[in-house]
Amino acid sequence: MQFSESRGVTAVGIENDYVSFVLNNQLKNRAKWKSFTKVFTTREDPSDDGWRGEFFGKMMRGASLVYAYTRDEELYGILTEAVEDLLKTQDEYGRISTYTVEHEFFGWDMWCRKYVLTGLFHYRAICKDEQLKERIVKACEKHLDYIISKIGKGKIEITETSLWWGCVNSCTILEPTIELYKITGKKKYLDFAEYIISTGGSSDCNFIELALEGKLYPYQYPVVKAYETMSFFEGLLAYYEVTGKEKYYEAVVKFYDAVRKTDMTAIGCSGCTHELFDNSSVRQTEYSEGIMQETCVTVTWMRLSTRLFMLTGDAKYVNGIEFSGLNALYGSLNLRGNKIWAYYDKEFMSGMTFDSYSPLYMNLRWRGVGGLKKFSFGDFGGCCEAIGACGVALMPLTAVMSDGDKVYVNLPFDGSYDVGGLAIDICGNYPSGGDFTVSVSGENKGGLSLYIRKPDWCEKMTVNGKAVSADGYYKFDGDLYNGNKISVKWERTLRVHRLNGKVGFSLGPVT
Repeated sequence: MQFSESRGVTAVGIENDYVSFVLNNQLKNRAKWKSFTKVFTTREDPSDDGWRGEFFGKMMRGASLVYAYTRDEELYGILTEAVEDLLKTQDEYGRISTYTVEHEFFGWDMWCRKYVLTGLFHYRAICKDEQLKERIVKACEKHLDYIISKIGKGKIEITETSLWWGCVNSCTILEPTIELYKITGKKKYLDFAEYIISTGGSSDCNFIELALEGKLYPYQYPVVKAYETMSFFEGLLAYYEVTGKEKYYEAVVKFYDAVRKTDMTAIGCSGCTHELFDNSSVRQTEYSEGIMQETCVTVTWMRLSTRLFMLTGDAKYVNGIEFSGLNALYGSLNLRGNKIWAYYDKEFMSGMTFDSYSPLYMNLRWRGVGGLKKFSFGDFGGCCEAIGACGVALMPLTAVMSDGDKVYVNLPFDGSYDVGGLAIDICGNYPSGGDFTVSVSGENKGGLSLYIRKPDWCEKMTVNGKAVSADGYYKFDGDLYNGNKISVKWERTLRVHRLNGKVGFSLGPVT
């Protein structure tokens, strides 16, 4: 499964508006990129066992995906400069870390080193300079080789590298470890990944066995930190992708389905007790002081959903992307620039591009900055602000996708998409409505077939005026050719949802 290529910025729907907002108000902020690389030279995270080293990788991942969609060359230049600045911080041991050698492998050090790899690999995927791509790989090898020399059986156990959440934060380095194995083919990286997997992902429990057994829901696990736990399972899915070992795919799917059943709220996020799995499907109606439904959780859920869809082609994962993206993610965008109450410091801060938390009952946003860390030289960062661009990019990137001879229309935002030499143009009123037209231009040399999603909220689907039945996707019964115009209608009704004496409403995919 592949993302379709956008023809420049030709989309005109809400998804493009929000990408543009993030692009211009966050990703082109050179000063912020300078700050996010400077912390790798000040190495001040040991002062509070902090996570200042995560911001670069988080924002680089999202920015690289935004570039893959927009092809904005100014952004590309900014990202290239930031990557060059980061590579200069690599020390004589190969470390790119915000921790000193004397205090390494503690707090959130491994988590931050994970994000160094994550950011660099996502930039490498869009990089047009072959020499720079080679330098990135060499830097990442040195970076991970140093970790492997210190972490493992008979060394420092990875489950002893943090005091937080049973070290699942450290174990999430599994995903970029697999990515480096994919790039280099070097078995030592696969071996290190298998060592991480052998721990079960935590000192407090074996996430893999818990998921496979299915006796407990994620909110009943000994470790319930939502964002980090989902990140570990994303790494486990990456391991399955390179090994084909069904056990690990099964564990990820069972975990995903369990979260969807017990920890998915009316806006498509999890964690209503701070940032923790807590049976959110029921507890979402309770009053919160503000720390609930973290934007980092929303984006990680969307990432896991995207990866599962690209692997399986199952429409239920697109339903997950759509629901969380249109509600929790888009709702978190601070379009008005409202100041945010930084509850730890008891002060108002300038508005970030994304709000961190999404209370549902008797409260407002702008009540806290998730992962707030101030820098010794006067700047600051927040975890949700850094991660949000990734989710905003995934919306248009997953709108129309391809897999061999299949073209999937998933999210019919207005815009143009290139698939196998064909231009797929969509025009309609989604997501405020469910009517749209798919127009085809170009020569269909690859014998492509069109698959149009039937959302789980759709009461009735018609194609060219004819009612059709579909289980996830409707296959267009006809050839795709230059001049094709296919009219689609997703009928929807206003739905009323009652829970614990509270009421909510949804119309189509929007709550």
